[in-house]
Amino acid sequence: MQTPKLFSLLPDFVATPDGMAIHEDGDLILACPNYADQTKPGCILKIDGNKNIRKWVDSPVHPETGLASPMGIAFGPGGDLYVCDNQGWPDKPELKFKGRILRLRIKNDKLVKWTVVANGMEHPNGMRIRNGYVYVTQSMLSKVKDPSGLLVSCVYRFGLDEENIQITNTLKDKHILTTVLTHNKDCQYGLDGIAFDHDGNLLVGNFGDGAVHKVVFNPDGSVKENNVWAKDPKQLQTTDGMIMDEKGNLFIADFYANAVARVSPDGTVTRIARSPDSDGFNGELDQPGEPIIWKGKLILTCFDLVTGPGIVNTQHEMPATLSELEPR
Repeated sequence: MQTPKLFSLLPDFVATPDGMAIHEDGDLILACPNYADQTKPGCILKIDGNKNIRKWVDSPVHPETGLASPMGIAFGPGGDLYVCDNQGWPDKPELKFKGRILRLRIKNDKLVKWTVVANGMEHPNGMRIRNGYVYVTQSMLSKVKDPSGLLVSCVYRFGLDEENIQITNTLKDKHILTTVLTHNKDCQYGLDGIAFDHDGNLLVGNFGDGAVHKVVFNPDGSVKENNVWAKDPKQLQTTDGMIMDEKGNLFIADFYANAVARVSPDGTVTRIARSPDSDGFNGELDQPGEPIIWKGKLILTCFDLVTGPGIVNTQHEMPATLSELEPR
């Protein structure tokens, strides 16, 4: 297995790094919800090819909560940045259904316009954009009670130009594309990581089950199939963020295990790196949350916050960190 290296120690205004995307100028964009210290505004960073890091913009705060919690991010075809504003994490009842999908227009390092695509969401998490739609994983649909008693989670699909969609977090929401159950009763946390394969199929990670589902579409865009495509408990415990390379390999952040796995095009799962509990200051995987391939390296954000049974991480430390691996 590989030994992770330190990509960067992050500035002190970052407590929790999460989602990433690549700007049209080639710079790396990093969303920081800062859950570990919400006195630090949720913000979006820009990192250039020399690893110079600066705050790009503060993410817009919710008018009722006063918080901004940017997690998954993705650029639309026109250059606007779409953001999962996950207000409902950590678990505070007053924030539970305040999540939003935002569309930010940033020009010359200034936020010149922003709109709300959808609001009232329980737990929007990962995001990808394809063919005029933004796809969002929602890790919990607690209002939906399955007869099994298991957690229901889903993927929402919104048109890129839609605005002010009021989400009910029930199966009445017409923007729900597909749902899954999480069978692991010890970790009732649902869909998280999201990517598209080279055939246009949607891949989503069922976090608690450590499984990757493949969603196959009909010609009209409706769902034809939603089946488990890859799963190996010995190699992959949890499925947080994921990214696919040019060869069709899917790299997944294994959040609970402080690890990273690669899923080959045939669905074979292989753990490629793992770290013990640490502060991450030497590049160790300190609760990896989101991967991206940038300038030939696999860069991973270290969430470094969640603790509990079955989780390698035991505490949060500052400064926040990014790790890097070879994407192989």
